[in-house]
Amino acid sequence: MSGQKAKVAAFAGDAGYLRLLAGVPETKGMKSGYVVLQPGQSVGAHSTEAKEEAVIILEGTVQVIIEGKPELTAGKNELVYIPPRTPHDMKNIGAGAARYIYVVSPVIQEGK
Repeated sequence: MSGQKAKVAAFAGDAGYLRLLAGVPETKGMKSGYVVLQPGQSVGAHSTEAKEEAVIILEGTVQVIIEGKPELTAGKNELVYIPPRTPHDMKNIGAGAARYIYVVSPVIQEGK
């Protein structure tokens, strides 16, 4: 059996960032966090390199900026998928706080 164990991670509140899963050795490589953005605030441009990312919007409206250009808008109860090696940013374009959970996972190569 692997060293990973089942876990429950609580999240809530207005803190800007809370790590939920930290990756190895806690998981096989998956990481996740809870993010709160105030109106007009962005998380900052970044790339997850060779990992893919799912962002689940819990509250508010965010603009998804891909390679410096507004691409998508997502709101409550929607999921945003970001492919590997895609420079992106998330910006709160709503009047209230935007809250979301992200999950980043290594890409599994076919045949492995």
